[in-house]
Amino acid sequence: MSTSATDLRDEAERLLRDLAGPNARLRDDQWTAIEALVVQRRRALVVQRTGWGKSAVYFIAAKLLRAHGHGPTVIVSPLLALMRNQVDSAARAGVRAATINSGNVTEWDAIHARIADGTVDVLLVSPERLNNPDFRDRVLPELARDAGLVVVDEAHCVSDWGHDFRPDYRRIRSLVAELGDGIPVLATTATANDRVVADVATQLGVGAGHTDTLVLRGGLDRPSLHLSVVRIDEPARRAAWLAHHLRELPGSGIVYALTVSAAHDLAALLADHGHTVAAYTGQTDTAEREQLEADLLANRVKALVATSALGMGFDKPDLGFVVHLGAPSSPISYYQQVGRAGRSTDRAEVILLPGAEDRRIWKWFASVAFPEESLVRTVVDTLDLERPLSTPALEPRVDLNRSRLEMVLKVLDVDGAVRRVKGGWIATGHPWVYDAQRYARLEQARAAEQAAMLEYERTDTCRMLFLRRQLDDPELTPDTPGCGRCDNCTGVHRSTTVDDADVRRTRERLERPGTDLLPRKQWPTGMKTLGVDLAGRITDGPEPGRILGRLSDLGWGPRLRALLDAPDGEAPESLIRAAVAVLAAWDWTERPTGIMAVDSPTHPILVTSLTRELARLGRLTDLGVLRHRPGRPPATAANSAYRVAALIDAWVPPVLDGHRGPVLLIDAVTDTGWTMTMAARTLTSAGAESVLPFALASPK
Repeated sequence: MSTSATDLRDEAERLLRDLAGPNARLRDDQWTAIEALVVQRRRALVVQRTGWGKSAVYFIAAKLLRAHGHGPTVIVSPLLALMRNQVDSAARAGVRAATINSGNVTEWDAIHARIADGTVDVLLVSPERLNNPDFRDRVLPELARDAGLVVVDEAHCVSDWGHDFRPDYRRIRSLVAELGDGIPVLATTATANDRVVADVATQLGVGAGHTDTLVLRGGLDRPSLHLSVVRIDEPARRAAWLAHHLRELPGSGIVYALTVSAAHDLAALLADHGHTVAAYTGQTDTAEREQLEADLLANRVKALVATSALGMGFDKPDLGFVVHLGAPSSPISYYQQVGRAGRSTDRAEVILLPGAEDRRIWKWFASVAFPEESLVRTVVDTLDLERPLSTPALEPRVDLNRSRLEMVLKVLDVDGAVRRVKGGWIATGHPWVYDAQRYARLEQARAAEQAAMLEYERTDTCRMLFLRRQLDDPELTPDTPGCGRCDNCTGVHRSTTVDDADVRRTRERLERPGTDLLPRKQWPTGMKTLGVDLAGRITDGPEPGRILGRLSDLGWGPRLRALLDAPDGEAPESLIRAAVAVLAAWDWTERPTGIMAVDSPTHPILVTSLTRELARLGRLTDLGVLRHRPGRPPATAANSAYRVAALIDAWVPPVLDGHRGPVLLIDAVTDTGWTMTMAARTLTSAGAESVLPFALASPK
């Protein structure tokens, strides 16, 4: 490249002003990275705090490389929000950017054509797209040969140790390995401790241990962040505290919840208190997400009440606060989320409101991690070497639900044991070893991170120093002073006092019992594989039902958890009153005339006593208990097809003695909905006109 370093830096400075405004200036480390990529064609690993300007580095490098005749830059980017922001940023600098992801399927062919015509400067690709057969076999080889630069954004996702680990990210190492000579690679992240940095280096071929690689790792202190922890034991009081204090927080911000249901409950509660808020979760429609992001950017809402779906890549420099109602399971994840705040403001408030229920939620998420070897081996052994099986066709052959099966297939694909082709998946026949040591290390790391998060909640030392140590901040020394801003450094702790009237109002709102229990409408695919002749639409299942509350609810959740964790016993009066309230508000087509309990292996007294009282209060015919067949093991399979198969003829056919009218069916907990579906079929086959399911709790 004949252009002098001075001229090149001048051009880089001009591009930065186009990106970030007339007063923007390149940091020395930003220029060091750009020069390494553009002039020296090296590999680089950049670990810098949120707001440092990592995206400026790769957009400027992409533009400079394109101007000197090199191919397009490929950016692997994990979230749609991140892609939308980056395309907008690229346009400001005159960079022609395009993105291929699940949200723009109709545009893929046109984008492929633009790539072939050379009219795309930057292509942003979701990691999941890397193994689409058509993209992998037709587009990716050309990109690997002709790319000017490959960028792996949010590179911590490639690491098993990372808090956002995604199996698809491990495919990137194959892309990097197939690059043509002299194609530079940039990996970037804001949140990585020493373990993650080492793992990223190994996976991507960048970082320490690889010759001629630039590593830029900066400090993580954020002078604008004011960290505090507010410890309030009762969930309703905790929510009431937030409802009261939200209006005092500066500007607009994000309130994080740990589950989808908690996000919706909290958003409804805050709206009832007059706050302009909205829920944002992984279940939010793509178009609605874009609108909600725009509303927050424009300060049309006080806050988005979000799960971790709103995280990486959302860029609002003046975000005034981040509040967590419930703690994430690791300090790394926590720091990544709070880093959204205060990028261009002098002060941003960061508040953690932890709860005793957090650990239960962490445990649930950990339970859906990578499964044991026997289940994974079954997946490999079930696949054919030539005849592909789709995921739905494979699902009834293995005891894994759809989401876990898809994760296993992705990991096995990266490991070379299976391959995705048109029509589904095939086995490769290559030897495969279950990496038990890696998964054991991951479990140990997860336990250590959870312990560290609990320590963060309790510590009386500087909170920012604590987080920086957890992320192995390279600028920390034994003499580094405290931040001087957090509640522990200043000695100013937020009051936990909440007006009793506010607490009562909040408790009443949160403890309104009842949520929908939607019936299953389709039988799982591939039931014939298990010898069960069920397929298509379900025509003899239950009517829409009701659930008293979710175990993750802010209101009923703690009470239901305590009830179900306690020894089995008679239904308490408060539970009976709540159940009556749900039944009274139930807009059923026809009122039930009979009631029956599902035989509960864990809470038989609770369920039968509740059924007996509801029969008395509602003047319903008590039809007794739907008994399990003696000797039948409980249906515990996670996979829908396996669970249905296990529930075939699971109950002794009841004697209804010619009972007429709908039957209210009572159970303690409903999870997948298949127990209620199959129990309802047993009742209808015995003569029940219809079945109305009612459960005390669902897990989430």
